[in-house]
Amino acid sequence: MRKTYPLQIEGRHPDRVLDAIRHDIRKALKRDRRHPLPEGAHHWEFDCRFGPSAEEAQAVNLASLNALIDEAARTQQAQIYVEFTARPAARHAGEAPGGDDAGAEADDEI
Repeated sequence: MRKTYPLQIEGRHPDRVLDAIRHDIRKALKRDRRHPLPEGAHHWEFDCRFGPSAEEAQAVNLASLNALIDEAARTQQAQIYVEFTARPAARHAGEAPGGDDAGAEADDEI
């Protein structure tokens, strides 16, 4: 998803504009997560870019997106650009749920 959101819309409260932006982003993430995973992948990871425009956007972590939106609103930017691309990812060795091997590795690290 690539989209530029205006932060200041006449006739709308700024907090409601931010809520609408967050809702739209969550909806797009849910839609991308519903796609079937290719064989060998366990989950979707997202490559995100954020900035005042597409040309000035920088790579960011998906978890920090809400804080970046809040910061842009605090600094009274006119608009923000959000882009994220889903890519399939496999689980790392330490992330395996359950099983005897996962418990043995956790005990060794303590």
